[in-house]
Amino acid sequence: MASADSPETLFRERIATAGEQGYRHVLDRIATLVGTASRETGLAPDRIGIGTPGTLDPDTGLLRGCNSQHLQHQPFRTDLETLLGVPVVVENDANCFALAETRLGVVPSLGLPVSTVFGIILGTGVGGGLVIDGNLTDGPNRIRGEWGHNHLDDSGGVCWCGRTGCVETILSGPALERYYADAAGQSLALAEIAKAAGQDPVATRAMERLVTFFGRGIAGVINLLDPDVIVIGGGVGNIDRLYTDGVAAIHHRLFSPSLKTRIVKPLLGDSAGVIGAALL
Repeated sequence: MASADSPETLFRERIATAGEQGYRHVLDRIATLVGTASRETGLAPDRIGIGTPGTLDPDTGLLRGCNSQHLQHQPFRTDLETLLGVPVVVENDANCFALAETRLGVVPSLGLPVSTVFGIILGTGVGGGLVIDGNLTDGPNRIRGEWGHNHLDDSGGVCWCGRTGCVETILSGPALERYYADAAGQSLALAEIAKAAGQDPVATRAMERLVTFFGRGIAGVINLLDPDVIVIGGGVGNIDRLYTDGVAAIHHRLFSPSLKTRIVKPLLGDSAGVIGAALL
């Protein structure tokens, strides 16, 4: 990205980090990508922004809260700075998503005065980021926005974090696919489950479960933060029913008699997190 004031994409490439091959392999893949970008653009980076699952522990500097377990408890930023020889800024991927959609994505397109934006990821995991007056916010524990590990319902079972019934165990893509597979005795991808709802009774129940618990989870966020806009990213966010029945389910749980928060899809697609990392 050329600059935060006048952003321009100079190079774009997607590669697999192949986390199953281990932490050091992921670092090498990132270094390879940075080298490719430098050769293609003729520019050497002064600093690098990275969006990652989890957050840096403020006491140890190690990554924590990563559903990408190969990154968990690793000195990710320090190792990358040593490997690449430049300063590295590491931020949670949902925070990067929220920042990008606030500054360059769907929020400016609304044409409305906006102070508070909550960007959420409903994908392999569930996360969130809070942007106020165009800037990311954080707290002393570096967990602001982590609504994915609030308790939602014990029926979700045990989460990878060790707790039971987290939002992520119910509203993430894998959780919805697992619910369908357990009830139907066969597996379907999330997009197929959504498409089959109305004909397949198990798919119908899966989508009703999604809508019900989406309303419950998001109503809690709105009651606490009262944001102007909520932007929904991730594969689950592509399900259109969230923006009709899901919004109605939020209203049923809301403390306010009316729902004025805008619930919107992102404009930057699955590049939002990367763009947000560049904006760091």
